[in-house]
Amino acid sequence: MRRVPGWQRAIAIAALSASSALLVHVAPAHAETPGAVISATAKPGGWRGMPDGTASSVLDYWMTGSDGTPKPASGALFVPAGTPPPGGWPIMAYDHGTSGLGPGCGGQSNPRGTREDAIIQRMVGLGFAVVAPDYLGLGNFDTGAHPYLEQRTEATATIDLLRAARATHAELSRTWGVIGFSQGGQAALGTGHLQATYAPDLDFRGTIAVDPESDVEKVLPLAGPAIPRVEGTDGMLGFYVSILAGLREARPDVDVDSYLTPLGKQVLDDAGSECFAGIYTRVKGLSIGELMAKPLADERIRAAINEYLTVPTSGYDAPILLLINVTDKTVPSPLHGALAAQLAGNGVRFDTITGTGEHCELNPAMLAGIDGFLATIKATPAQA
Repeated sequence: MRRVPGWQRAIAIAALSASSALLVHVAPAHAETPGAVISATAKPGGWRGMPDGTASSVLDYWMTGSDGTPKPASGALFVPAGTPPPGGWPIMAYDHGTSGLGPGCGGQSNPRGTREDAIIQRMVGLGFAVVAPDYLGLGNFDTGAHPYLEQRTEATATIDLLRAARATHAELSRTWGVIGFSQGGQAALGTGHLQATYAPDLDFRGTIAVDPESDVEKVLPLAGPAIPRVEGTDGMLGFYVSILAGLREARPDVDVDSYLTPLGKQVLDDAGSECFAGIYTRVKGLSIGELMAKPLADERIRAAINEYLTVPTSGYDAPILLLINVTDKTVPSPLHGALAAQLAGNGVRFDTITGTGEHCELNPAMLAGIDGFLATIKATPAQA
């Protein structure tokens, strides 16, 4: 797919929408500053099942990419109906789970109608504005394969969307928090960690992470040519391929291709523009061993993997709520346990509520925990 520079896309959107009131803002083409708005397009009432009167829109905006330069990205914004409280509507950022690597796979500006809408509806109903990033490469722009599980760009996509939302809606507060599921749980933790230095002007109140990915960097280097096919592991191989394709996009300096067989290179090429269902189909019946020419064992790529994937386990300045299913098979529960142990060992403020459901399933105690955490975020909001 041809990559479209942000300024060209902004002009195209303006031209296509000249007779429509849906396009409410187009930024100057030269304003390539992270957090700056490219365009804001209003959505009809009830979009994604939101409560009556919710002002929903899709924002195209600039974010900080893997190489530190501005990249175009997209996401959704939902603002509650009615009069905002003193100081403005508090904001929750919603970070979504694994959806793929290609444009249009993000699920926020192009919704998939999954259970994620229910949690966004819940937060809007409780009086929060919600921002929901597509992440880099997953929305309205083809910027290359999404850097899947790259901590920093998940976080910058989230924070820069929040800045863009506040630039278009003066009724939004400085007070905010973040919630995420699976990949989004990892993204939420990365966001909660990065905000202290990336957005110190805002009033961050805390992180909710549901069955977050963690500690994969400790097992990824074990992969190599000797690993045979194991029946029933196509899903895991899809995640593995997604990580390598994302790492290859974000870190060309480590030459991921040199670790791959010709088949492995072709699989990553094919996966780079697919949503996860397509990736799953592409890897079905394959093995890690068929894709790898050598193990990911040397110091250069191991250091890159650590920097790319590792969830911070210290340095947080706001509380964390971990919601963990001990029967999780997608992110095996021992990894959840390791994350909790590391946070506890480093003196991080966090609470844990456990369940026995499937990956990212919420039981009544977890939902009550979310509502209680949201109540603490809303308490004594900062002035806008």
